[in-house]
Amino acid sequence: MPVITYREAIRHALTEELERDSNVVVMGEEVGQFNGAYKVTEGLLAKFGPQRVVDTPISEAGFIGLGVGASMLGIRPVMELMFWSFYSVAFDQILNNAANVRYMSGGLINCPIVIRGPANGGTNVGATHSHTPENVLANHPGVKVVVPATPADAKGLLKSAIRDNDPVMFLENTILYGEKGEVPEGEHLVPLGVADVKRTGTDLTIVTYGRSVLHSLAAAERLQQEHGKSVEVVDLRTIRPLDINTVLASVAKTHRVLIVEEQKPFASVGSQLAYMIQREAFDELDAPIHRVTTVDAPAIYSPPVEIEQLPNPQRVYQGALEALG
Repeated sequence: MPVITYREAIRHALTEELERDSNVVVMGEEVGQFNGAYKVTEGLLAKFGPQRVVDTPISEAGFIGLGVGASMLGIRPVMELMFWSFYSVAFDQILNNAANVRYMSGGLINCPIVIRGPANGGTNVGATHSHTPENVLANHPGVKVVVPATPADAKGLLKSAIRDNDPVMFLENTILYGEKGEVPEGEHLVPLGVADVKRTGTDLTIVTYGRSVLHSLAAAERLQQEHGKSVEVVDLRTIRPLDINTVLASVAKTHRVLIVEEQKPFASVGSQLAYMIQREAFDELDAPIHRVTTVDAPAIYSPPVEIEQLPNPQRVYQGALEALG
């Protein structure tokens, strides 16, 4: 398989779906003439033209609302947010309208929209541009929430998201755009709602997603080499629908759990996971569930301090040692 970047994998998914279905369109700020703020959409305007790749005004409320309306009429818009932090400007359009229209219409109207872009800290852009809103999005029935960690998953999950008839929130990571990995060519689909065991183990389960998968894998390797501990890493890939069965199967094997996420600790995805694990697998646990999260404060502007605020391999390593007792 060819080795390409996360950025290129997303571009391949967009290109293939634009070619496959004439109802697919790409919209967002600077996606066309500027080739995308992060160069994800580079070359798409030249290949598909301005009716399929549409530059929008700097108005998330406006263009997300436009995309939601278009999706109700059969278009499959893929909307790019320059930062997921700006979803709050279009909160009503996304989480009141798109999330509920199927229910409000008695199943007569679908909303096959994908909203994608980076949602992460670690790039020294401050508190207003560093949100990770997957917990807020997942709190609303009617939307699906996807957070891919690898180039192969980014491609396969995005293609599945574009073909899905429900609104899909697709959260990427600016720092991952340059990460490389093997990606199947052609028709590569990863189903929504299916977790992936990125590393098998017997002593500890790390449940994670997004960029924290990479930190968890690095920590797991260090624990193996320095302490002889066998750590299993479960990548959720999709926050909603959540594949809790894969998580519970791992817990039944290792009996210890560490949850790692780039979220604030209060009312996070990890909070829900911890509840579900103890509710469904209490007797399997040999120790309390441990967590490594972003330190509970607005995103810190100082680069060296921000690195310590977020999960990193050292913090995951320390958290794993605590979970192992």
